[in-house]
Amino acid sequence: MIADRGDLELMSQRQFSDRLTAGQPGTAQAAAIQCAPAVLMVRPAHFGYNPQTADSNRFQHAAQDVVSIPEQALAEFAGLHDALQDAGVRTYVADDTREAVKPDAVFPNNWVSFHSDGTIVLYPMHAANRRLERRLDILTAVESQLPFHRRRLLDFTAEEQRGRSLEGTGSLVLDHVQRVAYACRSPRTDESLVREWAQAMDYEPVVFDAAGRDGEAVYHTNVMLAVGSRVVVCCTEAMAAADRQRVCARLSSSGREFIEIGMPAMYAFAGNVLELRAHTGAAATQSVLVMSTSARVAFNENQWAQLSATVDRVIVAPVPTIEIQGGGGVRCMLAEVPESPA
Repeated sequence: MIADRGDLELMSQRQFSDRLTAGQPGTAQAAAIQCAPAVLMVRPAHFGYNPQTADSNRFQHAAQDVVSIPEQALAEFAGLHDALQDAGVRTYVADDTREAVKPDAVFPNNWVSFHSDGTIVLYPMHAANRRLERRLDILTAVESQLPFHRRRLLDFTAEEQRGRSLEGTGSLVLDHVQRVAYACRSPRTDESLVREWAQAMDYEPVVFDAAGRDGEAVYHTNVMLAVGSRVVVCCTEAMAAADRQRVCARLSSSGREFIEIGMPAMYAFAGNVLELRAHTGAAATQSVLVMSTSARVAFNENQWAQLSATVDRVIVAPVPTIEIQGGGGVRCMLAEVPESPA
């Protein structure tokens, strides 16, 4: 039900958004709120295995043939970028600088997030060499090239000096419709920072524990959980038993379809998928789900039928070098940029 004029005068923007979309996860309004029409990508200059992140990321593995890795990563990056362009998703590509070696620069969603109210958030990073990825010139370029206008900057980076980390939309999986921030605790995701972020951004924090097959904490929430406009993909097997019922109940309460994946699928990056919106061309306003080839193979026939029915188009991009060496998938390569009118 849409509020009448008298109600609107008393309702905040969040309350109106909640009321407009409550119980309607498949509506156009919900899709417009949840899914960005543009992304920031960073073309890597020195991609490779990062020993500074290996202690907390069990998804990354060093390869023997290191000579060809940067070239392979560039080819995978170009393939994903071209596929997004073909699907009508706007992209802004920033080139990584060569002055300092930043092996994970291809994953910008960890150090910055953009929000539809004009907020930009800068995040504290766990590894010292990842802190070098933050560049204010990229923020300026995004504003000049995409329909995003900054109104507020939230800078949490000083928390690095206090030993606290929160790595963007790697640590946080966001339900923008119901304004819920899901986060699994890890060395890269400090619970107190999750709650501070949620208070500043007016989101409900849902914090839980999750572990991989070796019993170590899942390093980023976005490798085990994805929230689209009509669907949730979740590796419930990784969740701590004490948290599972609570978190799954909150996810299910959004009204979205629920696809449960197992541990092998999580390690194949099936939870590391992202729904966007086309903004240009004949496909404008269509929903576009982006995933890697390994993720696509990990979904069984029933899961795939359920998942693909929730979107208009699916992009499947091969990024095996980036997944294996970097321990992150296609979702990690994309920092969403919503529209934020002037």
